[in-house]
Amino acid sequence: MFSRTKTRTVHFDAPFTLTGLEGVHPPGDYQVQDDEEQITGISWLAYRRVATMIEVVAGQKKSLIHIDPLELDTALDMDRSLSGQKNLNTTH
Repeated sequence: MFSRTKTRTVHFDAPFTLTGLEGVHPPGDYQVQDDEEQITGISWLAYRRVATMIEVVAGQKKSLIHIDPLELDTALDMDRSLSGQKNLNTTH
């Protein structure tokens, strides 16, 4: 079975937390890795996500922490919503 890892950058404008991460993390850019495996037995090339990890830095140590991709999407949506409200309040 063939597998691949896709890397993307996500951005938080506000402090956030996710299950599996210790404490609250500061705003900024974070690298997220999605591990995918090829789905076999179908007539086209397709993959399914099997793991999602976020890279966090603590001091000089970088760690990849397994996270729930749906929880990450929810946290990003909430962050965008809060950022939008903050921008509305400052543009009067």
